[in-house]
Amino acid sequence: MSSQRPSTPTEPESADEETPQQRRLERKRERAMAVQSQADGERAADADTDTIQLEVFRYDPDVEAKRDPRFDDFAVPYERGMTVLDALIYARDHYDSSLTFRHSCRMAVCGSDGFFINGRQRLGCQTQISDLDEPIRVEPLPHQPVIKDLVVDMDHFYERMEAVEPYFQPDDLPSGELEEQRQSPENRVQIKLASRCIQCGCCTSSCNPAQTDDEYIGPAAIVKGYRFYMDEREGPDAQERRLELLEKEHGVWQCHTQFSCTTVCPKDIPITEEIQEMKREAIKRNLKFW
Repeated sequence: MSSQRPSTPTEPESADEETPQQRRLERKRERAMAVQSQADGERAADADTDTIQLEVFRYDPDVEAKRDPRFDDFAVPYERGMTVLDALIYARDHYDSSLTFRHSCRMAVCGSDGFFINGRQRLGCQTQISDLDEPIRVEPLPHQPVIKDLVVDMDHFYERMEAVEPYFQPDDLPSGELEEQRQSPENRVQIKLASRCIQCGCCTSSCNPAQTDDEYIGPAAIVKGYRFYMDEREGPDAQERRLELLEKEHGVWQCHTQFSCTTVCPKDIPITEEIQEMKREAIKRNLKFW
């Protein structure tokens, strides 16, 4: 007689209990639904994304089809804090890689991205989209030869700057090998604002006399001359020569005191005031009492 006990019949599983396979399928369905929900949300977000309308000046003399100036429209997704330069970079990177403009530091220091934005000279990297009305029209700086799209020829502007010898010229150097060329705090304050000039060309582009008189050195050059003329570390000989450069026929006396240069300056330099100061210096130099 066998001692093996008869096996107990397997009890049937409850109808409500899930099998491992069913649980795996359920998790798979949940993951698929989550992915689908995320995709639907992203599509809805894309549909609700604000866009700004950018109108950009286009011109390319090397391409026959682009020799006639025109404006191209770009719909650029808007993000809080976006600047005009950000929008231009997006348009170039996503729509048209041939779109040409200058930019470098993106911090309003290099002065390379001066544009004519909505009818005013501005820095692209400093101009907030939120401060502008649409459509946002971006053009090259007026009164400068256009090389391509938003890039202008700045050679004449730099020639004007060089005309005032924009560099420090002391008559004497300190006698000690390691002695500094010292400047008083009061004198530093006097030339502080003029020292901010980044040579973007916005002021000269806005200046009417600079457009009618090709030899007028312009507001940027005069401010640069002011910066060095007023520096107490320059000696009398250097000051005399610099003032002669500034008061010549096409110098400070061509300024019409329109304040357009002061209005558009991205560094808030009181350009017109400093030009008037140089006029006063020129008058004092020529006054003789005898």
